[in-house]
Amino acid sequence: MTDSVRDQYEAYPYPSRDPAEEATRLVVGSPSNLMELNHYLYAGRRDFSRPFRALVAGGGTGDAAIMLAQQLSDAAQAGTGSPGSNPGAKRGGEVVYLDLSQSSRSVAEARAGARGLTNIRFVTGSLLEVGKLDLGVFDYIDCCGVLHHLKEPAAGLSALAGLLKDDGGMGLMVYGTLGRDGVYPLQEMLRRLAGDQPLAEQVTLARRLLGNLPASNLFARNPVLRDHGGSDAELVDLLLHSQDRAYLVEEVAALVEGCGLKLVTFIEPLRYDPATYVKDPVLLKALSGLSPLERAAFAEKLAGNLKTHVFYVTKNLIEDTVASPAGRDAVPCLRVMQGPQLAKAVQRDLSLKGEFDGLALQFPLPRLAPAILPWIDGQTPLSKIQETLQDLDPRHDWARFKVQFDQLYAVLNGLNHLFIRYPV
Repeated sequence: MTDSVRDQYEAYPYPSRDPAEEATRLVVGSPSNLMELNHYLYAGRRDFSRPFRALVAGGGTGDAAIMLAQQLSDAAQAGTGSPGSNPGAKRGGEVVYLDLSQSSRSVAEARAGARGLTNIRFVTGSLLEVGKLDLGVFDYIDCCGVLHHLKEPAAGLSALAGLLKDDGGMGLMVYGTLGRDGVYPLQEMLRRLAGDQPLAEQVTLARRLLGNLPASNLFARNPVLRDHGGSDAELVDLLLHSQDRAYLVEEVAALVEGCGLKLVTFIEPLRYDPATYVKDPVLLKALSGLSPLERAAFAEKLAGNLKTHVFYVTKNLIEDTVASPAGRDAVPCLRVMQGPQLAKAVQRDLSLKGEFDGLALQFPLPRLAPAILPWIDGQTPLSKIQETLQDLDPRHDWARFKVQFDQLYAVLNGLNHLFIRYPV
């Protein structure tokens, strides 16, 4: 990365975080949630109570590193192979944090200290120099919001791929072209207004320009772009960055393939499915012959609001890494929500409502959803859930139960709420 990029993150560590908030919440997200990466990269069969090395390349103020370290620590303490709910005192795996900004690193270290985490190794440097840093090899690599700030993103991704174990994978995020409509004309205007001034003065001028945008301006009309309202760090990252680019789905796939990697999935999967937006049977039939990648590209253009692309990749030699709910011993796991509360929320109209960057969507759920959801606790296998329901109603044999569960799974997994793991 250039010196200007380093100077930006020294002056405005991103994202803006207060270490004191670690006492009340754990910031979670995608990628890199342990349930999620286990589902997509290890077919739900990874035991996280055993040694596991993760690299967070471009760690910023620590969101991914803190989440991973806490969840690995929880899994080690629980000894169950899946993240528990209690703060772990045992050393769980190892997370290597890498970032070029000392200011960002200081925030991340303070957050780790507030949690008492001892399983993070902090390193200052550029991901382009990982080959010289003697970091070793990794089971998993997180790289979010970094590749699109490099002059040569493929060089950065290739460097990281060289540190990945043969059975490992990565969770990545890059900007999406269509959802950032209006960003780049505004960036150009700000460079003309204040390109040579100190960054703090550029922030002041940017605020003034934002307050004077006509209603017809592309940025002003884009309901997705609201990240800059929180703090100056968010504004700088969005509008005053000296180097960034965005990607279409096809360009993401080309980047991944060009680095010898295999694209596993985009997150959330349903946002990359045209059937989420199109219900016309004639159109759906016309789309049925498209490949998964072609369908994802069509959905991106159809929705028009994907401002980022979050996705998982593996090395090409790895075959099917995605978990399936096929086995009776499959254990369904909710990422954030609690089963009983979700059951109550959907009981009346058997649907799940969501808002996706300005687009309101509603997904129908199967009849048994309110009966199944309370038993999804991350520990109970499908066989036990089915037997419990059959005790209440003999009609709920395995075949009928499985049809209902698969319908529920299709929605909740597609929205990135539900994953599968297997006992290890």
